Amino acid sequence: MDFTRKDYPEGFLFGASTSSYQIEGHDFGGAGPTHWDTFAATPGNVVRAEHGGIACDHYHRFEADLDLVADAGFDVYRFSTSWARVMPDGIGQPNEEGLDFYDRLVDAMLERDLKPAATLYHWEMPSALADKGGWTNRDVASWFAEFTEIVSRRLGDRLWSVAPINEPWCVGWMGHFLGLHAPGLRDIRATARAMHHVLLAHGRSIEVMRSLGQDKLGAVFNFEWAEPADDSPEAQRAAETFDGYLNRFFVEGVFRGRYPETVLEGFAPHLPEGYQDDFPLITQKLDWCGLNYYTRKLCAPTDGPWPHQTEVEGPLPKTLMGWEIYPDGLYYSLKRLHEYAGDMPLYVTENGLASPDVIEGGKVDDQPRIDYLNQHFAAARRAMEDGVPLNGYFVWSLMDNYEWALGYEKRFGLVHVDFDSLERTPKASYHALKRALS
Repeated sequence: MDFTRKDYPEGFLFGASTSSYQIEGHDFGGAGPTHWDTFAATPGNVVRAEHGGIACDHYHRFEADLDLVADAGFDVYRFSTSWARVMPDGIGQPNEEGLDFYDRLVDAMLERDLKPAATLYHWEMPSALADKGGWTNRDVASWFAEFTEIVSRRLGDRLWSVAPINEPWCVGWMGHFLGLHAPGLRDIRATARAMHHVLLAHGRSIEVMRSLGQDKLGAVFNFEWAEPADDSPEAQRAAETFDGYLNRFFVEGVFRGRYPETVLEGFAPHLPEGYQDDFPLITQKLDWCGLNYYTRKLCAPTDGPWPHQTEVEGPLPKTLMGWEIYPDGLYYSLKRLHEYAGDMPLYVTENGLASPDVIEGGKVDDQPRIDYLNQHFAAARRAMEDGVPLNGYFVWSLMDNYEWALGYEKRFGLVHVDFDSLERTPKASYHALKRALS
């Protein structure tokens, strides 16, 4: 790596991120079915119809996995809880076996001097609640509040930080407008309601945790830097619309108590009646804010219905996901989030890439990942030099895992996972980070 821990202020935190359904193995521990299980079982939705039944078997191997986190020199382990593991039906009687697992997991982090950074929801809606409309049903805010209370009463005294929902755009737009994630809808009315209800559930969750005396509560948003594909006013408008529904909808909802006009142009007829009355709950005070960043998008106009916009391929080098490598976008996004969040501590809660790792002689060469992280850590340092209160940086991901609709093909991990034997092999990037953080 081109940096060491000494290049950052004292107290700056380095971490690795994961999520429950992607690594734990959902067939274990009394977990209930989720809408990702049914989405994956529907032909054409997921590569080879792969699912998270076994995943990385982190449920049984978490001790060794946390040893990898600690041995790398990381300070923080960012993980998520599975709603359907804690509450198989989404509401009602909790699953003690699931809660016991998270007890053991958090205690194992603390034993290794790792700070547990929890995300309550990383996309696995219990099927019983999906049957009731899931995120399109306003009652989801109450269901999520009940789940929050169960987790908080069990784990809250040991968690370093908590964010209610990871990447609300992916929950709302990817799952309800594009149909690329569970529940696989393509419906603008469902999208508008889901995106609003995600923020309402976020607010209720924060409210519950505050009432139980918890602090260090935050939110995690994914940003993609939006630029027009050409110099035309139409392309500029397309970029503003993309920026509105991907970036600004959520940060303006949480920090300003409003939604962008470019989004209301499409959403206004479909949002719940009286949605504006929910902003006092949505805008509750946070202690920190996280940003997940991977790429930029070039936007062009279309003649179709709102959002009148499409993405075009850019000229920059790309990751195995086909995403442009654009470190400046992280710099710009951090600067912008700082404008919304003020002096609130910020964290890069996810950043990384999928690359075609070369395995030879028991070693994994992933130089593209090292290059990518060097470029993006440098962009983050530029933002800090410009006054952005960045307090930590968490790499996505600790290990290769279930990459949602892309199955097990796209590898983001610092640690290689053989999905037949489940053997873990730290990659060159893992060793490079370990040297940088030692």
